[in-house]
Amino acid sequence: MRQAGTALLAACAAVVTLTSVAAAPAPTRGRDGGDGGLGHCTGTAPVVCHLDVAPGTYRVRVRLGGGPQAGSTSVTAEARRTMLAETPNAAGETVRRAFTVDVRDPEGEPTGATGSPGLDLTFGGAAPRLVSLEAVRVRTPQILLAGDSTVCDQASAPYTGWGQQLPQYLTDRISVSNYADSGESSQSFRDNPALFPALRARIHPGDLVLVQLAHNDKQTDRDTYRANLRAMVEDVRAEGGRPVLVTPIVRRWFNADGTLDNGTALLVNGLGVDLPAEIRALSGELGTPLVDLTALTRARVEELGPEGSKALYLYDEKRDNTHTSSRGASEYAALVLGELRGQGLVPDRAVR
Repeated sequence: MRQAGTALLAACAAVVTLTSVAAAPAPTRGRDGGDGGLGHCTGTAPVVCHLDVAPGTYRVRVRLGGGPQAGSTSVTAEARRTMLAETPNAAGETVRRAFTVDVRDPEGEPTGATGSPGLDLTFGGAAPRLVSLEAVRVRTPQILLAGDSTVCDQASAPYTGWGQQLPQYLTDRISVSNYADSGESSQSFRDNPALFPALRARIHPGDLVLVQLAHNDKQTDRDTYRANLRAMVEDVRAEGGRPVLVTPIVRRWFNADGTLDNGTALLVNGLGVDLPAEIRALSGELGTPLVDLTALTRARVEELGPEGSKALYLYDEKRDNTHTSSRGASEYAALVLGELRGQGLVPDRAVR
């Protein structure tokens, strides 16, 4: 599988050239004597850049740093997707980074607000320093996400889905296209034309499609649930994609003994259907790769305990033990990527 993933990256190296554009605060100049494309940007902390481009996948190359002072820069794109974690530079040092952004309409949740056309980037962090910016339209291998509110590109803080944080761990050799949507069950996600049908239309041979749907299947019977997941797996394969079943993140719901060994935490629904167990069983029956995120997040939450684990969720802000904070979403995205990498589904050179 690792060799197949590497070959796929090479096969998708063809680039559709777009006129380069760049951006940064007005006082900053590119080394070529021009403005480094920074005429598309405003502000200094943060620096906000808008590129008037058509929907598509864009490889963005940035130079950070420069100048007499040290800096520390993070990058988000479109609907609060973290493209680059806080990246420090020493005084006088220039750091080069590249990532890919899926520009689409709507730019966040498929049933949410449309957002603004084109590509929007925000350079934040403790001391943002942007020297130049270039965007080129490309086609790379994709990771497409089917999921609910624990996965989606949440529109406003403090809510953050793990799919929203996944891009920061990847290089420009692979892109993330997040079709997860709040409130969706396995049935509603299949039925809504803006969700699974739209995702399916984006699949190219070899693309990964991660499916995490369970939190809203509160009254879905076992047979229907299995049929929905099976149908999505079969449809992904029909397009040449590689489906991956993902068990849901746990709810932060502790027993008196400090464990999460209960139906609320482990997503046993109102009809008594153990949804993660059904996903595991279906993975084996269909020969589909599995990311057991239920087991991974349970271990992490139990490790931190009732107090420490509050920071992973929105307990302090909203008394919410289901939805994750930025920290929790980042940690859970890293767990997902670790499993994909360990199973050879994402090649090492695509990981930052």
